[in-house]
Amino acid sequence: MRGASSAKWVAGAIVIALAATACGGGDDDGGSKGSGKAGGTFRMGITEPVAIDPYNAQESEGTLVTDNLFTGLYEPTADGKVDAALATSKKVSKDGKTWTFTIKKGTKFSNGEAVDAESFIRGWNRVAVKTAASDVAYHMAGIAGFADAQSGKATTMSGLSAPDPYTLQVKLSAPDFEFYIKTTHTVFSPVPKVAGDAKNKAYNEAPIGNGPFKMQGKWEHNKSITLVRNDDYGLTKAHLDKVQIDILNSANGVTLEYQGFESGQYDWARMPTPQLPAAKAKYDPQGEWIQQDMSGMNYLMPITDNGPLKNVKAREAVSYAIDRDAIIKGVFQGMYTKSTTILPPSFTDVYQKDLCTSCIKQDKAKAKQLAAEGGLKPGTTIEIAYNTGAGHEEWVQAVKQQVEDVLGVKVKSTGKPFAELLADQQKPGATGMYRFAWGADYPTPDNFLYPLLDTASINKDANGKVTGDNRARYSNKKFDDLLSQARGTEDQAGRNAIYKQAEKVALDDMALIPLWNRTQLRLANTKKYAGLKMDFHEDPNLAEISMK
Repeated sequence: MRGASSAKWVAGAIVIALAATACGGGDDDGGSKGSGKAGGTFRMGITEPVAIDPYNAQESEGTLVTDNLFTGLYEPTADGKVDAALATSKKVSKDGKTWTFTIKKGTKFSNGEAVDAESFIRGWNRVAVKTAASDVAYHMAGIAGFADAQSGKATTMSGLSAPDPYTLQVKLSAPDFEFYIKTTHTVFSPVPKVAGDAKNKAYNEAPIGNGPFKMQGKWEHNKSITLVRNDDYGLTKAHLDKVQIDILNSANGVTLEYQGFESGQYDWARMPTPQLPAAKAKYDPQGEWIQQDMSGMNYLMPITDNGPLKNVKAREAVSYAIDRDAIIKGVFQGMYTKSTTILPPSFTDVYQKDLCTSCIKQDKAKAKQLAAEGGLKPGTTIEIAYNTGAGHEEWVQAVKQQVEDVLGVKVKSTGKPFAELLADQQKPGATGMYRFAWGADYPTPDNFLYPLLDTASINKDANGKVTGDNRARYSNKKFDDLLSQARGTEDQAGRNAIYKQAEKVALDDMALIPLWNRTQLRLANTKKYAGLKMDFHEDPNLAEISMK
């Protein structure tokens, strides 16, 4: 997931707020989660999402809404496990290519339509077709027939079938013993018949789902989104009556969140980076400060097929030129830790500390040497683009100054609204580097390595626009082959060993430039609400919050 997650995964998800296996079904007792009191309107602010329809929900803002409107086969828990939601059982063939899921009977969409196997098939095909132009369709790439749907040769995926109304069978084009984990992504949501195709504007702006909440009215762009409790939810019902989400100006969204919390307008907030020490000092003693290490990572994303960073040595030069320790101390007040890997340290079984040698310590001499060897001449202009309103200005300026001072290049820093930044990354001929963050949509290393770095995740259209998440345009057959090998390995330890090899290949190519690991910081109104914490996607756990 853009920023924006085996045994010991810690929760992971999306954008850092710097100054986005069980087999039983869920509870069906008709009650609310936990023992808290029902009622209340939970208030918070976000910036404008890219989408709230599951066919293209992709960053923290959109995922927050979509995840509460829809329920799929499996759900990730806050600590990175995978629990069954609508799947009451799963079975995989010995060759890892056929999965069979039994779906809980008796649940329905908020319009009264039954949720069955055809609902899932409908939702998945709606995403995969070429006309959808979904940025997150690649999560389905392993399903047989996906390539034909993406190319326009077919309108459905041949690998999906329903042997009976509540049995979903999925045939894959290659073995994948972790496929069920991928179904925790909102792109695998079921949809009702009224959803139509992905370009159904009425549904895009007021999705009808089967989750713990439903829309009240429609998405008022750049203004608000309102959710209300779905009292017909087929699993354990939420407590909150309503969630009021204000859509804030992207130029200063985090500042407005913080001010809103201070004034009592909001019950959840991120903070501008310069305010972190004061906010911690004030709210930590009151029990309203949340600080949690997550499975997200922060990088600079270099465009690897065009421009001044096309050469691997030029990318290494930039990495060596950055003094991560100085930025963490000066900008982040010591609240973060530097990254030396692509995969987060919370992925303990695959973590390879200091795999990125250029990330360990600034080395000016090495940076200059590599810049010369990589054709990065003094005076060259490199653009670094970042999203405004999320507190990135301070550290971006620090990186800009360091790279300019060490390499003698000119770094042009450009701030853009988040949706515009994401669109800019996709453009044909993109160049330079981008502020980039990622947290796992589902808890497996595959969800970092495949979407960000596999050739299949570039997904260029006829005009050269990238519609996948490999926006660095990184392509290495050895890396791709290792990921395919990992997916086809049934043994977890064996998969982990291959993931480690793949990560090393990518870092040898400096496909991404690691910066710092993700520690998420939030303010939460624990005086009024009980059970308030960060979920897997680093959002408030809306379906579990109750009044005190």
